[in-house]
Amino acid sequence: MKIALAQINSTVGDFRGNEAKILEGYRRGAEAGAEIVLFPELAISGYPPRDLLLRDRFIEADLAARARLAAATGEAGLLVGHLERNPARPGRELMNAVSLLQGGRTLATRRKSLLPTYDVFDEDRYFEAARENLPVSFRGRKIGLTICEDLWNDEGFWSERRYPRNPARELAEAGAELLFNVSASPWHLGKEKIRERMLAGLAAGIGRPLLYCNAVGGNDELVFDGRSAGFDARGRTLARAAMFREDLLMLDTDAAPAAFDEPGEEEQLFSALVLGLRDYLHKCGFRAALLGLSGGLDSALVAALAVEALGAANVRGVSLPSVYSSRGSLDDARALASNLGISHEVIPIQPPFDACRAQLREAFAGRPEDTTEENLQARLRGVLLMALSNKFGAMLLTTGNKSEMAVGYCTLYGDMCGGLAVIGDVPKTMVSRLARWINREREIIPVASIEKPPSAELRPNQTDQDSLPPYEVLDAILRAYVEEGKSRAEIAEAGFERAVVDHVVRLIRGSEYKRRQAAPVLKVTTKAFGVGRRLPIAQRYGEET
Repeated sequence: MKIALAQINSTVGDFRGNEAKILEGYRRGAEAGAEIVLFPELAISGYPPRDLLLRDRFIEADLAARARLAAATGEAGLLVGHLERNPARPGRELMNAVSLLQGGRTLATRRKSLLPTYDVFDEDRYFEAARENLPVSFRGRKIGLTICEDLWNDEGFWSERRYPRNPARELAEAGAELLFNVSASPWHLGKEKIRERMLAGLAAGIGRPLLYCNAVGGNDELVFDGRSAGFDARGRTLARAAMFREDLLMLDTDAAPAAFDEPGEEEQLFSALVLGLRDYLHKCGFRAALLGLSGGLDSALVAALAVEALGAANVRGVSLPSVYSSRGSLDDARALASNLGISHEVIPIQPPFDACRAQLREAFAGRPEDTTEENLQARLRGVLLMALSNKFGAMLLTTGNKSEMAVGYCTLYGDMCGGLAVIGDVPKTMVSRLARWINREREIIPVASIEKPPSAELRPNQTDQDSLPPYEVLDAILRAYVEEGKSRAEIAEAGFERAVVDHVVRLIRGSEYKRRQAAPVLKVTTKAFGVGRRLPIAQRYGEET
């Protein structure tokens, strides 16, 4: 069977825009000879729609768009994910559905059986799960229609399973000759490899070809990588679509398997962050961004990502030095702006800083300067950057990395000001790796920004390691505690000094209130700070663990 996998970048709630993308992909696939053209999960509404699903007009708009799509179909089938009202009550009002459209009508509709409710997923909040899923007849063949999570529970791959059912095997046992899956599977580092091994193993395990169409694009903090693919009945990859961009992949289920090049981790991460940044701004109605350029590594990386995403003409860099800012940092910021071709201006914060200290002198009488004055500098920078953002309609990007956010090495209402935390899920050690990858052909990020000791430059001769362990140690502890869920004792047993582990964990726990007020973070690891990590702020559990 000739199939087209149309991985499109839907915008949540843009029903007319999403419908137009679907119709264009369908036209192209049908003209190329596809018998069925696949689109992602909830492609009509965009994924995830979250509490928009509680609005009746949102549901009606989705249903109306699906009816128009059905009326527009010809001989080729169109397989698309959409919303459906639950016909059986009591139960939740909606179901996550997929329909096969052809010849101006809906041939068949199937509903999602397994509803993920973990990490960033909350589908059980909105949808009723299907209790059965039978094959569909299409052109003399029985095909199985599944939605995303329905394939993520195969006992042949997972030693611990979340659900008692395996819809893919149920369909194969019911006579399905081919399996189709429409998906909205967000990406994190390494997930594409896990996903492809799982899908290949499932195809081989049930002995059926498997056609998988994934969403692509950024929606809020989630980045979808696409990488739609087809697998034969032996689990061999027949064809694979592009990562991090829209694509129309044509394949034949009788074709020979193919070999593919794998992009490196740094390249994938760079592409994911660029896509997430571009879509977040554009889908929120922004065309330009600005950021503070400190001369340090983090702001340099965010500037490079912004230029790739938006174009140099749409990125504005601002240096906001104080008396503690080194000449080297100012030179590095200027060199970066020149290398990237972005506008750059210098607005010193010393005058307002001096004015604020004078204003507070009586109130602070008898008390030495401390982090209060350091934070005051960061907050003055935030005030000035937000003023520029308001005046010129450019979104302010925060430049803090995951390591800093984890331990609270950031200032609330200061350097945390902004609309998007672009690298808030990128550990400092990975920031360095990305910067060196960006410089692989020529120097874009000044070498000094990469190699000099990191510093907030809020007091004389300050470095990050005055307050924190070396980032190689810190990031390893953070990965174990935040992403792997290990206890202090387990981390110490792995070879880390217990006092250092205790210090880092105390910082993590004490900074939850800051992270709750932070800008949205683009998720690129298994556990980001955001909707997938929901801890109470006021709590005492785990103080000794």
